[in-house]
Amino acid sequence: MLQTIAREIKASLQSSSADDALLFDGKQFPVRWEQFISLEQPDSQKAIAFVDGGQAEILSAGNFCLSFLRIAAVVFAGQKKKRPLLSEFYLFTKSIFHENEIWYQSKLFPLDASPLLTSEQLLVSSRDALLATGKERASITVVSSLARRFAELALVRKAVADTDIVVLDGTLEATYPREEALLQQLSPAVCALAKTSALFTKNGHNPTLLLNKLGPSGCWQYAVAESEQMGFVKLHEKSKHVFRYEGKQEHLPFLLEQSRDAVFLGYPYGLILADKLARVSNQEKQRLRMQLLLRKENRELLDAMQATNAHEILDALG
Repeated sequence: MLQTIAREIKASLQSSSADDALLFDGKQFPVRWEQFISLEQPDSQKAIAFVDGGQAEILSAGNFCLSFLRIAAVVFAGQKKKRPLLSEFYLFTKSIFHENEIWYQSKLFPLDASPLLTSEQLLVSSRDALLATGKERASITVVSSLARRFAELALVRKAVADTDIVVLDGTLEATYPREEALLQQLSPAVCALAKTSALFTKNGHNPTLLLNKLGPSGCWQYAVAESEQMGFVKLHEKSKHVFRYEGKQEHLPFLLEQSRDAVFLGYPYGLILADKLARVSNQEKQRLRMQLLLRKENRELLDAMQATNAHEILDALG
């Protein structure tokens, strides 16, 4: 049975790419050879900051959520690494009745002197169309993801002051309430590189696979449609990875020197380090949780969690 399924998957991947096209903003754009532009290593160097974030839910009980977030920026001047920028904070979110509906209200507990966010930025309706899933109200845990995104954008703006280029892990598309206004405040020095893409081709394929198949050898960029700000890039000639890119095309050559590490060939080493620095491991998450729950005076927190943790009970049963 599994081999039959494997053959079905492979058949879907091997369909012809001759008549395929990229889908973007509801339009079809055939892949044209002349739109591939080779990337060459520049003679000069730039100061580049790479930004990523990590998060973990420490406590969650449906009507409240406590998360820990860490946002990091790793800065390079050429190949020389500077001191990283780091911001850490706890986020407590609770449900409240506001304007005849359930809203989520948050309070920040920063571990550094200059917090990246304010609590007012994170007040959201559980019925907001950008957060809700179908007819269901948004889970309270989504506020943690929103806070992480807003904090990443805030650190990006902070890093711009001391660097020539800032590379954000992800995209520059707005997906959260009030995010569009934050994106509009970003400097032209900011660009974004996404490991995965939600875009499709006309035949339902992943555009990175199509471009990798049709593209030239070496390093290249490919701009979609008339947009010079959104496209795809291959940053090492021997890499099989093609990434979605948003930002000025002139920034791309300066990422080539960063994209030679064998750990993830073709992916900027600065983003690897930013991810490593920002990531909140399961071990760290459990340690923070136990520091709260093992205290006798916090017994009611454990009771609140046990009232809503049916999934965790089933998972523990194997």
